[in-house]
Amino acid sequence: MSQKQPSFYSKRRFPMAAIMTVLRQLLGLAAVIGLLWFVGNEVWGYLKVRDDFPKGSFIAGVEVGNLGLIAAEERVLAQYSKPILVRHNDQAVEILPADAGFMMNLDQMLEEANVELHETPHWKRFLHNFSNKYLPGVVQPDLGQIDIALRAQVDQEMLATVMVYLGNLIDRPATSPILLTDSGGTVEEGSPGFSIDVEPSQQKINDALFQPYDRTIILEIVEEEAPALDLSYLETVLIQQLEIFDGTGSLYILDLDSGEEIRINSEAAISGLSVVKIAIMLETLRAVDGPLDFDTVKLLEETAINSGNYSANLLLDIVAGENNAYLGVDVLTESMGRLGLNNTFIVTPYEEPPRAVKPTLATAANTNPTIDFDPDPAMQTTASEIGQLLGMIYDCSQGGGTLIAVYGGAVSPDECQYLIELMARNEEGNLIRFGVPEDVTVAHKHGWAFNTHGDAGIILSEGGNYVISQYLHQDTDWLPANISFPILRELSRTTYNYFNAENPYVDHKRAQKAAGIYAAQLAIESAEQRYRAGE
Repeated sequence: MSQKQPSFYSKRRFPMAAIMTVLRQLLGLAAVIGLLWFVGNEVWGYLKVRDDFPKGSFIAGVEVGNLGLIAAEERVLAQYSKPILVRHNDQAVEILPADAGFMMNLDQMLEEANVELHETPHWKRFLHNFSNKYLPGVVQPDLGQIDIALRAQVDQEMLATVMVYLGNLIDRPATSPILLTDSGGTVEEGSPGFSIDVEPSQQKINDALFQPYDRTIILEIVEEEAPALDLSYLETVLIQQLEIFDGTGSLYILDLDSGEEIRINSEAAISGLSVVKIAIMLETLRAVDGPLDFDTVKLLEETAINSGNYSANLLLDIVAGENNAYLGVDVLTESMGRLGLNNTFIVTPYEEPPRAVKPTLATAANTNPTIDFDPDPAMQTTASEIGQLLGMIYDCSQGGGTLIAVYGGAVSPDECQYLIELMARNEEGNLIRFGVPEDVTVAHKHGWAFNTHGDAGIILSEGGNYVISQYLHQDTDWLPANISFPILRELSRTTYNYFNAENPYVDHKRAQKAAGIYAAQLAIESAEQRYRAGE
């Protein structure tokens, strides 16, 4: 017979099941509440960042992912406000974009980005944020990355102003040699330099302004060689010196070693002055066969050393072979033509009445001149032709050249050397001599009229032998010597220092003093002559 279980057992079992049921319900409710809280929290979190740009978004090349509109604006502005670093070697200069004329339309870019952001539905962006946070390995919804191009422009005029500023800071122009040194030693040589190559460098800066990160550029540089100390540079310096003269200059330089020339207005017709007495003396030596007699030597010395007009006319008689200086000038003019010096002539001897039938000659130089030196109708030359004649005399003294080729034995090297030594004894009118050291040989002939002063000579210096023929003319009734002499002296000194760069002439105070004294003497003599003439 089976036994019946106690009734209390079943009473205890019922309450336990109920409790489990309640627990399950509570857990389910908690799960629901937790889920709701989780979802609500995620929704709330999304609502706080719903206006943020998705990861991988760019505005003007600047990453703005997970940033709101204001933060994105600040980041883009911060990047494009950074200065452009401009470098050359160890120099670095910062250029502010605003100074370079950089203007960015940030409002337009932000508006475009915001419109594109809100074209994507909220549910899609919510799922994107959720999966990006909790399921990074799972394929996420494609929102389409926002990428807004830079909207900006550069004021090229402002950028050009920046380039000028940079040039002032960085450019190191090549320096020219200094010929008129007063410091002793040698002529100061030029040095190389460099300058910004503006066009490509400006383009580099322009491009860097449109880059948010790579904002350093290396300037393009043009290297400049030091100006060579050659005749072209000497010509430049001489032209600059002539520019200070309120008038017109005519200058010819001949390097007797190389044959190179400088011609500055040197083809213009100019008064022969006493400078063409060089041609008279040369023609005298050509006309005399055998040794010179005592009287001829004295006439040559008076003409060369004291610039005698009367003695020059007597030499023209010798040239003519008779007592006829007018015939002598005709012989001389024809001789100059044979030498190719067709602009050099004398039609009337010094201080003699002009010829009624031939008061002057028409030449290439005095016909329709572009530069008018108001040349004397009776006797004319050019700076280049009188310089070339001196070059012929020098070449003849060395045993060759045009004079010997044209005249054969009629002119000998000894006679040409004699003429050089004779002209070197000329200590009057030392316009060239004041520009060289006292011990340098200057075989020259000076001359002047009321408004034209000139000097031409052969300079035999340690650094090189050369010819200089220089004239100054002013379109006035009177050219003061205190104006012309210092300029002619410095033209001479500049040229001497070019040929003697290792040992330039710096003792110019002697020359200044001597030139001033001589100019004063000349002014006094001219005033006395005018007074005696009743002017």
